[in-house]
Amino acid sequence: MADAATISTTPSLSLPEELILVLLNEQNGYFHQVPGWDLNCAVVGAVLAELSLRSRIDTDTEALHLVDAAETGDPALDPILKEIADEPVRRNAQYWIERLVLHAEPVIELTLDRLVDLKILERHNGEFYTLVSSTFQASAPGGKREGTAGQFIKARIGQVILIDLIPDPRDIIIISLIDTCDVFRFIFELDEEAEERIGNICRMDLIGRSIAEAVKDNIANPLLRRSTLARQIPKVALHRLLRSPHLRTGNIPALFAETAERYGPVFQVCPPFKEPMTFIAGVEANRWAHRHGRMYLRARDYFADFEKIYGASGVLPSLDGTDHFRLRKALSPAYSRERLAGQLDQIYHHGRNYMAGWTVGDALPATRTCRRMINAQISSLAVGVESQDLFDDLMAYKERALTTHIIGALPRFMLRTPKMNRTAKAIDTLLQRVQGAHTPAQRAGCPRDLADDLLSLHASDPQLVPESNLRFALSAALIASVYLGDAFSFALYAMAAQPALQERIQSEADALFAGGDPDGEDLSTSAMDVTHRFLIECLRMYPIVPMSLRNVMNSCVVEGYELPVGSRIYIAQTAAHYMEDVFPDPFTFDIDRHLPPRSEYRSPGYAPYGLGTHRCLGNRWMDLQLAVNLLMVAHYFTLEVSPADYRLRFSPLPSLKPSRKLKFRVAEQRRELPV
Repeated sequence: MADAATISTTPSLSLPEELILVLLNEQNGYFHQVPGWDLNCAVVGAVLAELSLRSRIDTDTEALHLVDAAETGDPALDPILKEIADEPVRRNAQYWIERLVLHAEPVIELTLDRLVDLKILERHNGEFYTLVSSTFQASAPGGKREGTAGQFIKARIGQVILIDLIPDPRDIIIISLIDTCDVFRFIFELDEEAEERIGNICRMDLIGRSIAEAVKDNIANPLLRRSTLARQIPKVALHRLLRSPHLRTGNIPALFAETAERYGPVFQVCPPFKEPMTFIAGVEANRWAHRHGRMYLRARDYFADFEKIYGASGVLPSLDGTDHFRLRKALSPAYSRERLAGQLDQIYHHGRNYMAGWTVGDALPATRTCRRMINAQISSLAVGVESQDLFDDLMAYKERALTTHIIGALPRFMLRTPKMNRTAKAIDTLLQRVQGAHTPAQRAGCPRDLADDLLSLHASDPQLVPESNLRFALSAALIASVYLGDAFSFALYAMAAQPALQERIQSEADALFAGGDPDGEDLSTSAMDVTHRFLIECLRMYPIVPMSLRNVMNSCVVEGYELPVGSRIYIAQTAAHYMEDVFPDPFTFDIDRHLPPRSEYRSPGYAPYGLGTHRCLGNRWMDLQLAVNLLMVAHYFTLEVSPADYRLRFSPLPSLKPSRKLKFRVAEQRRELPV
């Protein structure tokens, strides 16, 4: 949580900032749902009102007048002030609200950024926000009070509406703005007298009346405007995909990049005898999905059949909205870098035990070796039991389930074969082990793990985490070993294939381990600069999950293309990883591209962990565990790619991993592993 901010009184905030704070729904981390046109009118009205309070403009019943064209220094206000100053003809306030409505989105973004900088708001992954507790000086008796800026503003407004205090001009304007957005019903319990008073207050302010008129009289309905501007989505000829060299090598991100660069950011692939598949790809599509996807897209439709296989309903990947935010927030500590940093001794212990079986000259199968090494660590850290004997069955069942119920590449009866029925029993065995090991006596003195968190949440909130979901949630914790293990195998490949980089990583590893095992603070980005940038580049070139699936729940427009309700969207978020204008020379492994001033990974085009509300919750855990394991291997061994002439190919289903032919030859053991 950010440090508490100190604000003297809310007038130190601008009207757009006050409006945004009032609209934030503290229960779900986002904003009260306001129709787009209404919200945009209110935001522009807030800017005009703020300019009026700052004596830059004035209004009467006939026109809005420029008083002073001098810039305010506020980037949210000055572009609008300049546009008014450049207009040779005087116009009324309603004209300006309607004309400037396209400025609303950048005003909102600038306002949110400033509130975060002021530590009034805290931003979370997926564009969730929470209000930071603040100390403010109240104008009413009582002096300083604790709370959030939003609570203070609402309390001030409540005194005007409910206690019948005489409103000042600022209160009249903010009440008019909120009334336009129709969210008073979510903030206060209003009786008829209070509603009548709100109406009377709104009639006191000219700009407030103009906003209401702009909303009421607008004939260009946004939904109609959306459909008239929508373009025909380009259709990709299937034979073009089949001829792509990237499809033959299994490089799905590069295939999507090539297709998007030819057909545009939105395109459809039409498989025979199936519905067209709609893809969005590129930097702007990523930015839209990250910022606005939660308003228009949902995850539950594509994931529902998959979770049912485990007897579950409403697990984290399939939730949306308030429940998703609550569960994600509750589980955040379990997936945090801080928790892993506090248990690095387990990573070192299990990693060394696993590597103890490596002998110079061995050719280690890449995928199996890396997955099992990671699982040896994850099993202890996440669920507190040994699971290597179950891992192959858990992995086989999960990959078959994804291939049949998510990707649809196999008929569904393939999940009900005798072999799959046998592998499914591993899930129940795992659940029995975890429950047996997580009694109060068994866990006394043990560091908290994910299973502890899930079982506690089940006990305290059985609707949010019902018993029927534990089967999925606990086995999914180990399936994370698949994704992290495959990312590890790509990292070892990239290191073994580039001896000069391997030597630089070994130098960093030797320095870090010189005084014993490094702790979380030792493993800073500056102390492992080469390793850090190396892993960023690995995740760029070899993203494990190259795309995300969602269903459209509200009609929307992406890059000028309308996506109708009910359609399924494939968000190819990693296509930008191979786009020349985002990552120059994208097929070259170049860790220096992530140095300032280039810092290419900071682009919205870099999305190895997904986008928006469903962005990987454990991404910082994964970054640290990858780095620790890579450094451990580099400290003790030198690896080579086997066979020596191997050229990387991908196995893309159900997630991206190296082909089975890839092995690592142990070329040298640089030092003895401690017992």
